[in-house]
Amino acid sequence: MNKRELTGILIGAVLLAGVLSWMFTAPYLGNEGLARTPGVILGGTATPAPDDFTPLNESVPLPLLMKQSGFPPFVTYLSWVGTPDGVITATHPDGSLWAQHVRDHGGDGWLRIGEATYTMEAIEIFGDERIAMMEQWGAKVGMTLDDSLYEGAEPLRNFEVFFWEPR
Repeated sequence: MNKRELTGILIGAVLLAGVLSWMFTAPYLGNEGLARTPGVILGGTATPAPDDFTPLNESVPLPLLMKQSGFPPFVTYLSWVGTPDGVITATHPDGSLWAQHVRDHGGDGWLRIGEATYTMEAIEIFGDERIAMMEQWGAKVGMTLDDSLYEGAEPLRNFEVFFWEPR
């Protein structure tokens, strides 16, 4: 092997190592300083879903980590609120990848809340039920339906709402 081939292999290995390191560790920051794509590994301990997710609201700070089944395998941070029957999550009405994935491929996935990872399924919520869930979500983060997360953003009342139930 000559010096040029060896250099090419070395450069390729360094680039591959860099891409793999980014995939598994490096977040990019969204509008609120929350990482939206922290990698592809969810982590945590597989845990049976509790009978009531409400107590987790007090013991686990925002956000949770979500990973959907299928491709792409990215993990995403989400704001959330626990209810007796499951977990409410919400997103800007901006065509987020994870929300579109729920619509197109179903909502099978995992939620990591603290160190516990739960096998869950998401459904999109519409109508009056969406507004009631968004009020609960807003109350956890100290906001009303007319508030925006940042200047120029949609108010909470326009957010897309997804409800996660144990599978």
